[in-house]
Amino acid sequence: MTALGAMDATDRRLVQALQGGLALVPRPYHAVGDGLGVSAGEVMARLEAMLARGAIRRVGAVPNHYALGYRANGMTVWDVDDAAVDALGRRVGALEFVSHCYRRPRHPPLWPYNLFAMVHGHTRAEVESMAGRIAALLGPAARGRDILYSTRILKKTGLRLAD
Repeated sequence: MTALGAMDATDRRLVQALQGGLALVPRPYHAVGDGLGVSAGEVMARLEAMLARGAIRRVGAVPNHYALGYRANGMTVWDVDDAAVDALGRRVGALEFVSHCYRRPRHPPLWPYNLFAMVHGHTRAEVESMAGRIAALLGPAARGRDILYSTRILKKTGLRLAD
């Protein structure tokens, strides 16, 4: 493999096998390996190598928060000084109740927010409490904020490789 993200035929088949999700079995990497004709060790080694070289970004769970009882899902948005947003974003992203956190460009004057942090709660009051904890962490660096609540479930999928 020469390019940073290049994949050989086995890597490609592995990504295609995983893009629909892991089987809910006691040894999922063994099941994937069995389907590809390779060992579970090779499956894990190939995934680690693809992660290391940037061919894939992550292997992670994509839960259905509604099915788990989390009905108040709120994207908290923050207006944070650009010079501090990366350091503060790392701290916000490390909070146990933040599922993902990232920086996005502002679109003034209508959209002043540059830091986004997703939180999931059983009630809006719970989400607002979490937002309050984020606000306390950000302190005076947070010049403005809002919470955008989910109104419907969108299909969550990543990039799909064609067969």
